[in-house]
Amino acid sequence: MMTSQIGGALPIEFGPITTQNVGVLRVLNQVIFPVRYTDSFYTDIVSTPRELSKFGYVNGMIVSSICCRVEATPDGLDRVYIMTLGVLEPYRKLKLGESIHDRRHVPRFMGRLMRGLHTGGALLDSVLAHCERTHMDHIYLHVQTSNADAIRFYTTHGFRITQTIYNYYRNISPPDCYILARSFASRTTSTNASPCP
Repeated sequence: MMTSQIGGALPIEFGPITTQNVGVLRVLNQVIFPVRYTDSFYTDIVSTPRELSKFGYVNGMIVSSICCRVEATPDGLDRVYIMTLGVLEPYRKLKLGESIHDRRHVPRFMGRLMRGLHTGGALLDSVLAHCERTHMDHIYLHVQTSNADAIRFYTTHGFRITQTIYNYYRNISPPDCYILARSFASRTTSTNASPCP
């Protein structure tokens, strides 16, 4: 398991998604997301690189996950698609850099937790670092147009809206999505082309 210390807060540990624990991912996804993923999603996820699909643990408890896959672009470059990034609801509101103004009245544990825990950001940052190291062209995902929290989260991590797709989703409303993408400086061309699938 890999540990990431964030801003003096509780350590967030990363662990692989394996055939032995992929059932936990299924349950986590059912709790977090309004859509159900197919059996093939879970079968495929255990064969993706461990740097791209992993759990986030806090105090030994799985509280988040990220699942990505590598794809080839039409130009023959590699890109990463974020299939899911989910955090259990009690852990979503705790942001990196929040401060406790008067810590005398806050239990020490909660003060540390509230100052720095952001498991979704830690998972995403670990994937972004891997993409930089392995010279990926870009990383992208689909986000429902009404999901302002997700759009804000990804744009603060350097993503931008590159495209709108109408009627992308079947059983949720609104059915439209944005493609959010982030290029990597090591692969950006002089034409500054907009990354999209």
